[in-house]
Amino acid sequence: MLELLQKGGPLMWIILLCSVVALGVFFERLIFLHKASIRVGELLGGLALLIHNGRVDEALAESSASHGPAARVLQAALLRPRAERSVLQSLTTDAAILEIPKLERNLPILATLAYVTPLLGLLGTILGLLDAFLILSSHGGYATAAELAHGVYESMLDAAAGLGVAIPAYIGHSYLTARVNDIIHDMERAGIEIVNLLVDAADRRDDLANG
Repeated sequence: MLELLQKGGPLMWIILLCSVVALGVFFERLIFLHKASIRVGELLGGLALLIHNGRVDEALAESSASHGPAARVLQAALLRPRAERSVLQSLTTDAAILEIPKLERNLPILATLAYVTPLLGLLGTILGLLDAFLILSSHGGYATAAELAHGVYESMLDAAAGLGVAIPAYIGHSYLTARVNDIIHDMERAGIEIVNLLVDAADRRDDLANG
């Protein structure tokens, strides 16, 4: 491995650094998004029963005990259970908007590495071929196969390394983006359903009071 890095030239070390950063970002985001994911359907089912029975404080406590962006969207509404629908919708929307940057943090770094590393490989290819042509010109148009092979070999190594980092980085970015979109969908679902639950509960209280 060390021999390949040395033969690949200076750009090979830069590509290696890119691969380390890409791996670090991917696993950090993977762990973060795993912790941020909750079973929204199960949580909403429990909250619906509590709200229906008028135990809003217990519903707030249960949502507070859950971790993740969707749970915090639920908490935003449960803190103002008697507010009007428009206010509740605004509260849940604002809470979701605040969570999105946390979910997308560092993903642009992974996307940038997926685009940049092939270009670094291409640059290494060009520099390697230039080295081969310089050797050829310095020998008056004649050079041994071994001398030419050094530059060509270096150029191929850089190109292969750049693609070897870019392809997994692109796949990882796509996977993490899909996970983020799933969590955003969960937040939207949580916001819509908690607003409906609280408004329906308020309507039932008004009907009982007027009855």
